[in-house]
Amino acid sequence: MVNVSENALATPRWIALRMVAYAAAFLAFILWLVPYAFHRLGIFVGAQDAVRAWIESTAGPRTILGGLIFVAGLSTYVVSSLWLVIVGKGPFVEFDPPREFVASGPYRWMRNPVAAALLITVLGEAVYVGSVGIAALVILGLPMAHLQVTRVEEPRLRQRFGESYERYCRDVPRWWPRRPRAATNLGGVGTR
Repeated sequence: MVNVSENALATPRWIALRMVAYAAAFLAFILWLVPYAFHRLGIFVGAQDAVRAWIESTAGPRTILGGLIFVAGLSTYVVSSLWLVIVGKGPFVEFDPPREFVASGPYRWMRNPVAAALLITVLGEAVYVGSVGIAALVILGLPMAHLQVTRVEEPRLRQRFGESYERYCRDVPRWWPRRPRAATNLGGVGTR
């Protein structure tokens, strides 16, 4: 077994390795395994004839739209995650969080771009495949993401970053992106 010190784990190389491992496992689970299970469940339950007919009649435009939504969501996810890794100096998962408070880049527009991007990405999958089951996953994911953010993530961030995070919450919306206010100093890393 390799003995690695805490300082060594904070080096860019180790952060990058952990980030890649977390991202690969998480994305495989969230964007493949869970949607596949919900898609199969949707097929098993069966869509109404009108829904099935609409899905079949819109195959071309629907797949293009779904692909665009998927790419936009996944791109936002990647940029937001990398922003946390680079600016926050650590991986982007709750059990191995960034070391610095980040209130810049995509995090100036909204507090939860990673969670929102994942929901948008799964929505893109639902549209692309024309899956009622994956659409149900998106609908179930909305309140689950909100509960995770409000009951787990935000209390931990308040505890770790105190007044800086409180000020950030007052100035930056949780879910709906808004153009950053020019004069706002959010108190996090890279806020200007």
